Amino acid sequence: MMKRSDVLVGLDIGTSKICVIVAEVAEGGSLEIVGLGKHPSKGLNRGAVVNIDQTVESIRSAVEEAEFISGVPIRTAYVGVAGGHIRSFNSNGIVAIRNKVVTEADVDRVVEQGRAVTLAADHEILHVLPQEYIVDDQEGITEPIGMAGVRLECKVHVVTGAIPAIQNITRSVERAGLTVEKLVLQPLASSVAALTEDERDLGVAVVDIGSGTSDVAVISSGAIKYSAVVPIGGNHVTRDIAIGLRTPDHQAERIKQEFGCALSSILDCEEEIEVPSVGGRPPRVLSRQMLAEIIEPRMEEILTLIRREIQKSGHEDLLPAGVVLTGGASIMQGTEELAEKMLQLPVRLGSPGGIGGLVDMVNGPMYSTGVGLVMYGMQMPGRNKSGWFVPGAKNEPFRGAKDKFRTIISSIFK
Repeated sequence: MMKRSDVLVGLDIGTSKICVIVAEVAEGGSLEIVGLGKHPSKGLNRGAVVNIDQTVESIRSAVEEAEFISGVPIRTAYVGVAGGHIRSFNSNGIVAIRNKVVTEADVDRVVEQGRAVTLAADHEILHVLPQEYIVDDQEGITEPIGMAGVRLECKVHVVTGAIPAIQNITRSVERAGLTVEKLVLQPLASSVAALTEDERDLGVAVVDIGSGTSDVAVISSGAIKYSAVVPIGGNHVTRDIAIGLRTPDHQAERIKQEFGCALSSILDCEEEIEVPSVGGRPPRVLSRQMLAEIIEPRMEEILTLIRREIQKSGHEDLLPAGVVLTGGASIMQGTEELAEKMLQLPVRLGSPGGIGGLVDMVNGPMYSTGVGLVMYGMQMPGRNKSGWFVPGAKNEPFRGAKDKFRTIISSIFK
């Protein structure tokens, strides 16, 4: 029987599905997937709760399935958060080094200075992610503790969310019988599971194309430089199919998953599909090329908005590792090819890595966030000061008098 302290749970609350990942931290620090629960998501729109009762029921159903498969009672979870209410920006803090040698207390003070920013009245901080430290005039430092100097500066990436949206997510999880261990921005969780260390160091953009939104995170030199949420996702493609082919929404989603293609030029013009009609009318036979011609413009729109966000980051020319696509909508045929054409960068699909156990159950881009959440939890006992968590580190951010910030200040792994 596993101890509860050995079990980690990731709860990915998406617009189209709720996904619960249960993992065990095995001897040696490896992560073993032991359970998975999925259920169609009801009560959410673009990552925000619009019906708490339906959201609670969807979470409960996914949790029950995960408990059945894993045989582990689920009481707490690391919960992913996304949606159009998310905002992010870069900031910096500067402090004097008290004893001419940087200590952990100096690092905590400078990061806290970086989070001392003016926010909208309805927003609160979710993450403060250190990017780099500067000791006097020496830049690019990832671990300043022990260095000599008189001035310490830290550049940070601050992520905020709308308080009502965050409270509604938290209330839904709690009403489903769980305690929120920590709220984690979904593209950050996806990057933890889907990226390699080389990609993080060289420079890469993680693009999570979900049902309600598409999330972007630009990472370079081991730290997040920019993040944004594009309020369009796979559900918009489904709706276009429903209207264009005059078929019910649930049939449009099925057709998208089974026959969808984001690039019409790679299809055989003679391939046909059967499309159910509405109102009891007989089904029709249409070409798959016609389906692709409906999908492609919407996918081009999504990728155009994503490219705009990458350009706004200022790192468009500093991404030698290109783009890693995750999220359920990214697995549609032709998406990689279209993304390379639209983004003008090398593109690959990102699936969870660095895990054991029931790997086949979570082997796909749509599970990157859920697996990333449990990987996040596995590394929580410590971090290095670059903002990426590392195994075995002894530091815990904002200890002592700063414990009140622990629920809203965190970072991602290295």
